[in-house]
Amino acid sequence: MVYILLILAVLLSYLFVVGFNPKNQYVLRLLLAFSGSFLLALTIFELLPSVYRTTDHKTIGIFILLGILLQVFLEFYSQGLEHGHSPHSSGKGGAQILIFGSLCIHALLEGIPIQSYEPIVVGILIHKIPVTVVLSIFLLNLNLKKYQSLGIILLFSLMTPLGSFLAQNFSLIQQYQAPLLALVIGVFLHISTVILFESSKGHQVNTRKLFVIILGIVVAYMV
Repeated sequence: MVYILLILAVLLSYLFVVGFNPKNQYVLRLLLAFSGSFLLALTIFELLPSVYRTTDHKTIGIFILLGILLQVFLEFYSQGLEHGHSPHSSGKGGAQILIFGSLCIHALLEGIPIQSYEPIVVGILIHKIPVTVVLSIFLLNLNLKKYQSLGIILLFSLMTPLGSFLAQNFSLIQQYQAPLLALVIGVFLHISTVILFESSKGHQVNTRKLFVIILGIVVAYMV
């Protein structure tokens, strides 16, 4: 059921873009802010305490930092699409493959903690909606044939369920579950903090964004 929800969240977001071609991205930014605060809070409430109970603290810390660096590296190629940035250049074949490949690696890593930490599913589902909307707009702007863009979206929708499946069924991944989870924590920390702390225009306080950030933290605490 979880896998189906993850796939549907992506496919329905894509169909929404195809059907309505949204131009106003303000609601999208608010949804990103909510998902960022929700993911950050769940990481602090659920993932961090659990992973630090299982392995040497310094080892966990190293892998968290590696996760942050990995996400920074991925964003060199995805151009920040994971936190709602439209790629500034469509590029040609090679650049497009790097953008999509980086996004798929990020989505694959998101699946690792799902089965062991079910509350994180909600955060990932919410996070996928604005990311898919931005990706869909990017694909439509490339003027691909519809079956091509739909195939790319379908492949993207399978990445997080695949990550979860691998984490559940491959002994090598299970053997190194704690370091891998720490790596994912680093990815979540980077993504969520970038979403939350990106400056508003003119560095002005955005009260609506502040409200949805607080709401995300409160909802995560209650889950």
